[in-house]
Amino acid sequence: MPRSRSIQLPDPVGLHLELDRSSPVPLYFQLAQQVEAAIAGGSVVAGARLPNEVALADQLGLARETVRQAYGQLTDRGMVARKRGVGTVVMSGYVGRSLGLSSLYDDLRRANQEPSTTVLGRRVTPAPADVAAALQVPPGARVLAIERVRYAAGAPLGLLRNWLPETHTDLSATELTEHGLYELLRARGVRLRVANQRVGAAAVGARDARLIGERRGATVLTTERTVYDDNGRPVEFGRDVYRADRYYFEMTAAVSAPGTRSA
Repeated sequence: MPRSRSIQLPDPVGLHLELDRSSPVPLYFQLAQQVEAAIAGGSVVAGARLPNEVALADQLGLARETVRQAYGQLTDRGMVARKRGVGTVVMSGYVGRSLGLSSLYDDLRRANQEPSTTVLGRRVTPAPADVAAALQVPPGARVLAIERVRYAAGAPLGLLRNWLPETHTDLSATELTEHGLYELLRARGVRLRVANQRVGAAAVGARDARLIGERRGATVLTTERTVYDDNGRPVEFGRDVYRADRYYFEMTAAVSAPGTRSA
């Protein structure tokens, strides 16, 4: 049985799958990850119908239960939906993103998700204590506060709140509408180097829910982040809220050797 199979979807879209039967990674997980990567990368478009479980199992030489598990995982993650009389359909606007330091605007553009931005607020304001601590400036120092809604393919994806030191108060609402924040900082000579980021979950409040098209009290993904330049100076502090049904973070983790302790 060859490791690599090319499956033609009805759209048509080519779905290239490589399953390694010698790998300790379960086959259902390999299958789900590769289909998910194709969806997130834009090579399998929203609205495409995936092959039914029996057909795909036959084409790949797998048990039907293996394909069912893979499709179940994709359904749980919101990547696909199973519709009676139609089959397994790829959902629109689901975005995956690495936990590394990257621009959401650039990530969406690379994934053909047609990013757009509405700037809700842009003002120079005294820094609250927590913002001042993150940016390493005195409490009450002038900072630029920005609030934006980011859209993917015309649908609201997340609410972005950012604070920057006074040196960047020249960023205009027009620039922030047309470009990603990190793109603008790099254009001003800022070398973004590293971020300290915390990812969590919370029940969304009424205002934030309305802005991202979610119901009040729904669970959303949250991030809190401080970004540093190559001199170790804080250049941005951010708090973001994302729709959990359209957005996820991914990471690669090394497995510790037996007998070692993880932090």
